[in-house]
Amino acid sequence: MMRNHPRIIGFLSQALNHEYGAVQQYLTQASLCTLWGLEDWAENFHKESREELGHADLLSQRLLLMGIAPTGGHLRPPRPGRDLLEMVSHDTLLERAAVDLYAEAEAFALRLRDPEAAALFARLRGEEEDHLRHLQEQCAALEGRA
Repeated sequence: MMRNHPRIIGFLSQALNHEYGAVQQYLTQASLCTLWGLEDWAENFHKESREELGHADLLSQRLLLMGIAPTGGHLRPPRPGRDLLEMVSHDTLLERAAVDLYAEAEAFALRLRDPEAAALFARLRGEEEDHLRHLQEQCAALEGRA
């Protein structure tokens, strides 16, 4: 039986909102790259949006299993950036926030002895850490080109 602890529900809802915001950000950046003729980067941002949508799906499933209708709440406006380096820098901040959120949520779930929620948050944290490392490498490469 899944626990419906209010703070776990809050973490799930906050994470869902974050993931939908990330989807919006990456789609906006993909559109800008398409307009700029940077098709490789546009595809990269589309790929990132699909990954974030997959995270939103996992969070939505968890909420539904708890008997709670998922909602994205209010999304923060996307930060598209004026060039590739600024885009990737904004994305690095976005992913850092996700890592921090999932780490806090995982720690709370472990204290609450909710292994299912802890495992979900740990999985998402790990995937976001991988993504953050990739973004940091992209930033370094772009800075090297400048």
